[in-house]
Amino acid sequence: MYDVETRKRALSLVAQGRSLNSVSKATGISRAAIRSWQGRLEPCSRLRAPCVRCRSLPGPPEMVDAYAYLLGLYLGDGYISQPQQHRVPSLRITLDDAWPGVQQEAQASLRAVFPDNSICWVKKAGCHDLKIYSKHLECLFPQHGPGKKHERHIALQPWQQEIVETHPWDFIRGLVHSDGSRITNWTTRLIGGERKRYEYPRYFFTNSSADIIGLFTDALDRVGVEWKSAKQSRTAQNISVARKASVALMDQYVGPKH
Repeated sequence: MYDVETRKRALSLVAQGRSLNSVSKATGISRAAIRSWQGRLEPCSRLRAPCVRCRSLPGPPEMVDAYAYLLGLYLGDGYISQPQQHRVPSLRITLDDAWPGVQQEAQASLRAVFPDNSICWVKKAGCHDLKIYSKHLECLFPQHGPGKKHERHIALQPWQQEIVETHPWDFIRGLVHSDGSRITNWTTRLIGGERKRYEYPRYFFTNSSADIIGLFTDALDRVGVEWKSAKQSRTAQNISVARKASVALMDQYVGPKH
């Protein structure tokens, strides 16, 4: 009942972060119709280029630096849902509203890797889900599987490993932007008989998957960042980067969340 341009206009409003209710009121289109369009494939003219992993000679994504960053985000705070009814799989990456710069970088990387797909934001308490539909999500993120990531084996495919090895900082930044932080610790020192406060920055990365922790520390080793295991809880492992030279490297290529 609606032409392609009408559908695109409605979905573009949703992609701006507007609720289905407000878009429905603005366009006169039912929420059910808009919701169904979110899960449908793009028009055929947009699908002529085959998936890079489905070609006769599979290759990497065109924007490998953006993919390396997106892979880090996915391993930290992303998941792929199973298709339901007519829907294709969807990728959701949960991003804290306290870091709008991270949200913008995540959206830019997703758009670079999936230039022909619509992107939308789903508002939640204190955060937004960055969401995209594509039938090729599992091609590009073969780590997808049933259950939680820390309850199953996570390993990179050879083509992914090659990307991570050539773009380690993008991968590290994606992981830190999802499950990491840069904080300032402090201690006191006795200087000239007077006790003075001394502050120093450090990075932390926390994840419940030993495999993902290993991918992170392998990438740190590759770029010459010294790290150590910090105090662990029952459900998560912490990696600490505190040496001055290593923190300086992290500041140069990763930086605090913004």
